[in-house]
Amino acid sequence: MESKSGFMKDTQILSAFHELAPAADSRPAETASAEPTLVFDACQTGVVLRAVLFVEVCAGVGAMFVSFDPFDWVVRVALVTGGALPATLAWLLLACLTKRLLARMARLWQYTSAVLLGAVSGLYGCAMLAWAGLLPSPPWAGSVGSGALLSSLLVAGLVLRSKGQMPAHTSARLAELQSRIRPHFLFNTLNSAIALVRAEPAKAEALLEDLSDLFREALKDSGEPVSLADEINLARRYLAIEQVRFGERLRVQWSLDPSADGARLPPLLLQPLVENAVCHGVEPSPEGADVRISTQRRGSIVVIKVTNTVPAGQGCAGQGLALRNVRERLALLHDVQGQFRSGLKDGVYQVRMEVPL
Repeated sequence: MESKSGFMKDTQILSAFHELAPAADSRPAETASAEPTLVFDACQTGVVLRAVLFVEVCAGVGAMFVSFDPFDWVVRVALVTGGALPATLAWLLLACLTKRLLARMARLWQYTSAVLLGAVSGLYGCAMLAWAGLLPSPPWAGSVGSGALLSSLLVAGLVLRSKGQMPAHTSARLAELQSRIRPHFLFNTLNSAIALVRAEPAKAEALLEDLSDLFREALKDSGEPVSLADEINLARRYLAIEQVRFGERLRVQWSLDPSADGARLPPLLLQPLVENAVCHGVEPSPEGADVRISTQRRGSIVVIKVTNTVPAGQGCAGQGLALRNVRERLALLHDVQGQFRSGLKDGVYQVRMEVPL
């Protein structure tokens, strides 16, 4: 590892801890929570699918009350769909295009805007059917009212779903905080640095600088997504620290696709997976293990893999907190577009993630 020039900034670790001090004050926390936040993101694939399905279900149920037989029901559902589907897609498109504007509004104005957009979209759907000659007497007022009602119900459902995810978000947050600071990792790293101070002071300095940078990133209280490139850099620092401890027992392979670096991830997502690979693969085995991190862009999807060999019948025990944490935070950020799978086969354990680019 190339040593950084200059002397070690011994205040870096302490400054990282001091950054958490304002969080203990209830007033800044209240101020942050009072800031307007986006009620729902219409640009997400999961929201689009749920909105279309909800409107189609409402159309199907409503058609039951005026249909004489199953064939008549199919015809009426098709007619309603001809207006409801373009109206729903128009509502989603408008909500997506005005996403940044809505995010700056208070929640009440976001709800009001969503209902007004629904009314306009309902009017648009009715106009489409009237223009096609399928409605001799277009129900303009009814279309405006139904558009406003359906949009209000849809927004309410998305808000309730978001609140239903709060326990999962809280659990993921607690697991994240638990995985941020591993006392045994800090203890082992400091011991390695002490052993290197006299024999290889430059290497000890680089080790402590990597530790400082790692803790600074780990202790940041930011929920904003980060780039895959940033996560790779953090994983490199972690593995550089563990390389000093395990030496040749830790054999790392990188297979990185530069075109995938722009993918967005929740912060501190990759490092716990790499730490798991070291814990279950390298630490229990006298011969060590191979750890491979790969990224690959496939169209608009980025595939991320963390693979490690596992010695037969060995591996440190765990409760799966890190994996659950990663899975939940990935789902909270990317919804149905984020895929997470893990499994052990033929002595090789692999975690595979897919995220949109």
